[in-house]
Amino acid sequence: MLLKSKLVIARWMAVGLTVGLFTAPASAQQTQSRLFEVTKNRKLRVCMYPLYYAISFRNPKTNELSGLDIDLAKELAAELGAELQFVESSFGTFVADLQANKCEIGMFALGATLKRAQAVEFSKPYMLASVYAVTKIGGKVKVWADLDQPGIKIAVLLGSYIENVAKGYFKQATIASIQPPTTREAELSAGRVDAIMVDYPTVLRAKEEFDWAVSIDPPERLAPTLVGYAISPGDQIWLNYVNLFIDTIKLDNRLLTIAKKYKLDGSIAP
Repeated sequence: MLLKSKLVIARWMAVGLTVGLFTAPASAQQTQSRLFEVTKNRKLRVCMYPLYYAISFRNPKTNELSGLDIDLAKELAAELGAELQFVESSFGTFVADLQANKCEIGMFALGATLKRAQAVEFSKPYMLASVYAVTKIGGKVKVWADLDQPGIKIAVLLGSYIENVAKGYFKQATIASIQPPTTREAELSAGRVDAIMVDYPTVLRAKEEFDWAVSIDPPERLAPTLVGYAISPGDQIWLNYVNLFIDTIKLDNRLLTIAKKYKLDGSIAP
């Protein structure tokens, strides 16, 4: 009987040791984090795209940055007690910029797609995005059904999640991927394309800047996409902090207040 008891105890000790081998490192696994670097150096580098109206837009007249994520980046830097430094990036380069350690975080309404998640880690969503069309008054495209027709050319921003949506959604129209500094709006204004596919902030910009611009809504919400911030993979401590920041600004209404300032309150994630 004593021998049997000793065998049972030995088995449980073995199980405990095995579990410990898998669980013990969880808390001790990560000893370095960008969070530690930011708080130590008191500097936060934020990748942003300066042509993103109402999100991270550089005014060509004043050279000043404004938008939802510009203001939220300031809030994040203030919470960290860090000096804020913006690093220019784009939808086509932000993954490489993060991997090259040019910034600690990408903050410009990035669509959290499964493809992108293979290369970066996304925060909790703070916005929801979907796709709209913008065209010219009096042009070929007057209703949504006019878009997917032979001979119709549609411009999308190179590297954006909308580029993939358009290429998968439209079967007959030609999709033109536009690389900055060329803009979709310039292509539409010059008549080189018949429509552009954009998100809601770009709809706002087009209507404000161009008297010829008219937006066309899809018959149902097209490609609803979670929007978050991006960091380099493998830094759970930094990701946890960014997620807590998002939860906090939702709870204390900073997110909603700033979103209303830029007419984006209808795009806030629950």
